[in-house]
Parts: sequence; C-alpha cells; structure tokens
Amino acid sequence: QYYDEFEQFGFGLQNPNRGFVEMYRCYPVIMMQGNERQNVNFGGKIILPPSALAKLASLNIVYPMLFELRNTVKQRHSHAGVLEFIAEEGRVYLPHWMMQTLLLEDGDLIEIKNASLPLGSFVRIQPQTVDFLDISDPKAVLENALRNFSTLTQGDIIQINYNSKIYEILVLEVKPLNNGISIVETDLEVDFAPPVGYVEKPLPKNTMANKIKMGEPSIESKGWTAFGGSGQRLNGKAVKVSPVATSNSRFKLQLATIVTH
Repeated sequence: QYYDEFEQFGFGLQNPNRGFVEMYRCYPVIMMQGNERQNVNFGGKIILPPSALAKLASLNIVYPMLFELRNTVKQRHSHAGVLEFIAEEGRVYLPHWMMQTLLLEDGDLIEIKNASLPLGSFVRIQPQTVDFLDISDPKAVLENALRNFSTLTQGDIIQINYNSKIYEILVLEVKPLNNGISIVETDLEVDFAPPVGYVEKPLPKNTMANKIKMGEPSIESKGWTAFGGSGQRLNGKAVKVSPVATSNSRFKLQLATIVTH
C-alpha cells in the first residue's frame, strides 16, 4: 500500500520547549485493521502510532497521558486519553463521535498535543433523547461507560452504547471552570438536565379534596424522580444520590470514576 512521506512519518512538530505537538491524518476506529473495538468507539480514548510513544517517553510525559485534539481548519477542539500506540505511522484513530464533534472527515489533518487538565469535580450533562429515561439503572450504565473516558470537554456530544442502543449525551458544563477536565481517579458529581424532547406533565391543582386525603403521598412525591435511592461507589463506599426537586426535572448523583487503562 502506498503512503506518501507524510503518511509514513507525520509532521514532526515536536519541540522540547513545546512538549508533544504532532499532526496526523485521522480516521474512525472502525477503519482500523484487526479486531473490532467497540470500547474505543464508545469512549474517549484515541489510538496513536508507536513513534508517538517514543516521543512522549523522551519528553518524560507521565500517566495519565492526556491530549488536546484540534481541527485547525474549522477551529474545533476536544480532549482525549490514549488507549494504545499501534496505529500506522502518520495516522491516529478516533471514536466516531469525536470525529463528528471536531467536524473531521476521513483523512483530514488533526493537531494533537499533550495537555494537563484539572481533576474534574462536577459535570452537567444532557441526554439528547428521552429514550435515556427508559434505562432501568442509568447510574450503573453511566459509571460503566465513563470507564472508557479519561477526559470530558464542555460542548462535546459523547456516545455510549447500552443493549445495542446508542445514546448521545451533551456535556453542558464542567468544573473546575475549564473547557476540559480529567476524570481519572476522581469523584465526579453529575447533574442531569432534562433530556431533549422531555415534556413535564403539569401537576394537578392543590384542591381542598387533595388536602383532606390523609395518608396519600404528596403531589411532589408523585412526580418523576430520577435515580431515587442509593448505590455504591466503585471503591466500595456508599454513594449518596440526591434528587433535585421534580419541578425542574433534574437530579444529581455522585460517581467514583476510576479509569484503569
């Protein structure tokens, strides 16, 4: 197979004073030869060539290796971790959702440089369809999905796969106040905005008949409360789940997200 000089070696922009900065041609993970990698396609990690590892090692960049990805033509950016260094030289493989976020086509150039991101403490997300509410245990599904992410970037629409169904989730806000956060080994508070298309049913009027019915649950408790109850953190400690008032259709939960790869 023919590769031009760029495809073989990439654009060497590495400079000891600048850290790791390289240009690659990007492709979706599905185009990578070998075994199918669903965990990569529905995660936040990329696959770089072996030469990238050598350059990173020479710069003494340590785990977790985090990167800023930038489409310099359309001025779009995101962040990612790295899963493996087995791509062909001059290439990088990205999850499909990341290609969409960065407005990239197969073979487009992308700038990748190492990044230092703060540990995240809070993220506000919004499912893009009401189908997300049909998941019986969304907290467990989300915890499992985030194991495949090292970073979250404000404005990204990530994808997770559950029961052969793809769910898109918009990252509305992250804290500390930054456009990107690391979620490697950090307790992460998650606040959910109402899913796109969700319409809250109006509460019944507080009539006198309702007031004198003793023993019935209050009107507020009849409303939809997402993620009621409690769970367990990945480290075995109890997890407090505190629903927000149903009138604004939001809820919070605490996740202990530990990325091990």
